[in-house]
Amino acid sequence: MENSNMVIGIDVGISTTKIVGLRGGKIVSPIRITAVDPITSLYGAFGKYLHDNNLLLGEVEHVMLTGVGSAYVRNDVYGVATSKTDEFVADALGARYESKLEQAIVVSMGTGTSFVMCHGDDMRHIGGIGIGGGTLQGLSRLLLNTSDIKQVAALAMQGDISHVNLLIGDISAHPLPGLPMNATASLFARAKNNAAQEDIAAGLISMVLQSIGSAAVLAAQGTDCRDMVLIGNLSLLPQCKEVFPALEKLYGVRFHIPKYSEFCTAIGAALAYHSS
Repeated sequence: MENSNMVIGIDVGISTTKIVGLRGGKIVSPIRITAVDPITSLYGAFGKYLHDNNLLLGEVEHVMLTGVGSAYVRNDVYGVATSKTDEFVADALGARYESKLEQAIVVSMGTGTSFVMCHGDDMRHIGGIGIGGGTLQGLSRLLLNTSDIKQVAALAMQGDISHVNLLIGDISAHPLPGLPMNATASLFARAKNNAAQEDIAAGLISMVLQSIGSAAVLAAQGTDCRDMVLIGNLSLLPQCKEVFPALEKLYGVRFHIPKYSEFCTAIGAALAYHSS
């Protein structure tokens, strides 16, 4: 394939932009840029992408935009033909491409969380919850005096979740039907006013991820879908490797985190150009 066949997919957030290239059906050099506003973030990401990959504007066939920040973009980006695609469609296309699953619920963990049911080419937004990365950042700011998610995740690795969460074993002498002794009975119900920062961090991440996972399972009720594809920034948290396998055992479902989970929406935007 020639460079002229490069399609750029860009997921424009309010302050963070993710960008990937798609050439010959392969993902090329995904990157992310954070800036103070979506326009600065978008153009900064695009310029850096061209520079890092030694691309000329003429070698880009098309730019595909998605994400809430794309509404601020009214013209072609740097004069390259530019189109927009629905974020939920981009979520589904990217997750399907990366996971190789034709049927799944795509769980997009951004500032909040959305659920998209994907049956092949039938992709429908089926709901969402207002819990996500924004929740984790806001509560961390209030309780831990930081909104740096990497710092919170590192703190949480040193914490003990049983110091803040009430478990089934704390309230029952025997496992309840379908609920093992180590299952969560109530989030933060055991938290003390002198709780260690490490335990608070562990509790916050557990609360956000468990809530998202449980909501995804509820979204699958009444369907034959048992596969969930996790995408977005929160899918990179190391705690995902603990929380979601536990939910798999509890509910008999499968959670998948693809290789480029953070960039699935941008990948889906690029894929939308060929599917439109």
